[in-house]
Amino acid sequence: MPTSTARVATDRPGRYAKQLAAHMGRKIEAAFSEETGRGTLTFGAGTATLEALPDALLLTVEGERENLPGLEDVVGRHLVRFGARDELVVEWHRDNGEPGLVHRNDEPEA
Repeated sequence: MPTSTARVATDRPGRYAKQLAAHMGRKIEAAFSEETGRGTLTFGAGTATLEALPDALLLTVEGERENLPGLEDVVGRHLVRFGARDELVVEWHRDNGEPGLVHRNDEPEA
């Protein structure tokens, strides 16, 4: 199955993974284990895995090739919104070499 990955530099990967799983869990099946630092999001169009590393949050989405942009968008957009204060950047890299979406908080402060 086609995949896309993003390595998001942060000193709080577990916090963001837990927050993302809790938020998404309101509408889809989602889980995160603080013990393992791993989580999953199950969408109708595919899945996402979350892995809290010491200095980054590793995101992987998997689904049919035509569904990857949508999966990248929903996961990346929410994470960047949660991490606006830390200026998180989510840059996706697809397994076939195509560039994926890039998410960053470009909104000026009010």
